[in-house]
Amino acid sequence: MECRVCGDKASGFHYGVHACEGCKGFFRRTIRMKLEYEKCERICKIQKKNRNKCQYCRFQKCLALGMSHNAIRFGRMPEAEKRKLVAGLTANEGSQHNPQVADLRAFSKHIYSAYLKNFNMTKKKARGILTGKASHTAPFVIHDIETLWQAEKGLVWKQLVNSLPPYKEISVHVFYRCQCTTVETVRELTEFAKSIPSFGDLFLNDQVTLLKYGVHEAIFAMLASIVNKDGLLVANGTGFVTREFLRSLRKPFSDIIEPKFEFAVKFNALELDDSDLALFIAAIILCGDRPGLMNVSQVEAIQDTILRALEFHLQANHPDAQYLFPKLLQKMADLRQLVTEHAQMMQRIKKTETETSLHPLLQEIYKDMY
Repeated sequence: MECRVCGDKASGFHYGVHACEGCKGFFRRTIRMKLEYEKCERICKIQKKNRNKCQYCRFQKCLALGMSHNAIRFGRMPEAEKRKLVAGLTANEGSQHNPQVADLRAFSKHIYSAYLKNFNMTKKKARGILTGKASHTAPFVIHDIETLWQAEKGLVWKQLVNSLPPYKEISVHVFYRCQCTTVETVRELTEFAKSIPSFGDLFLNDQVTLLKYGVHEAIFAMLASIVNKDGLLVANGTGFVTREFLRSLRKPFSDIIEPKFEFAVKFNALELDDSDLALFIAAIILCGDRPGLMNVSQVEAIQDTILRALEFHLQANHPDAQYLFPKLLQKMADLRQLVTEHAQMMQRIKKTETETSLHPLLQEIYKDMY
């Protein structure tokens, strides 16, 4: 049985139609979070491969097929009535004496504290270095082979226990460096996840599954903090590798980082700060539609709390950014596509670059991923 919305394999009869887990979760989030998407004038064709591209048309298709929620038929309301209801809900939530608001604030504060505790490089610190405003020595610029070797001798790099494999060629060496950083960030993310309320109550299998599928999406979101259009910070902000140098590496290694730059430049345009990012990263990790989860409803309940906290926090932190919350949900979909393509690229490198090894932890993450 196919999903009536996107054509993927249906997992059951959800909200009145046969739908897959992805479209079920999308419809549920849209209704529960009372999301309004930026109107699209085109009538986009919704298929499995592109269903995350246009949220407006995807939701309209859900409604056209008859999907509805027992409690709130929100999508069918006249616009004026919908705006009135949203205004009422917002006013309600804005009450200083609302215990729910106090709970969300406390939750957000806890997540932000865990973020600051577990991640060595914050966006605030990175932007200070990149703009030259920090009381920090300007990073050493790596733009060719010679400056890379100077950096290897002079900068303090976080290395894995066994250090790097023997040098083979420049492109492979840079690839190994990227792996070292990725593995270190996976460890930071694992500790951060353990600090998310109720994460530790999940089945161990579900904790592992959420990290397997979520860490790279989180890494590419956080990568944007250390990136500008010309390059990225390395070695804890003491080095800066130019985008042109990374483009000059031989294929397929030159293809790895460029899509992440393209995503980062657009993501940075949203002007999130570390407190926003903390909740966004938590929402990425606690995603209820990951393949192989044993207790989906438990994961979804935790993510709902995170998303409510994120929406409320964004309203307070970015009062003039009307569509910021739905834009971030779209970024979650964009990150999933970015990681799918990245995992496929890693599998190709594993097959074609026989002299190049993947770190065992990363091999385990990429195995049977997408």
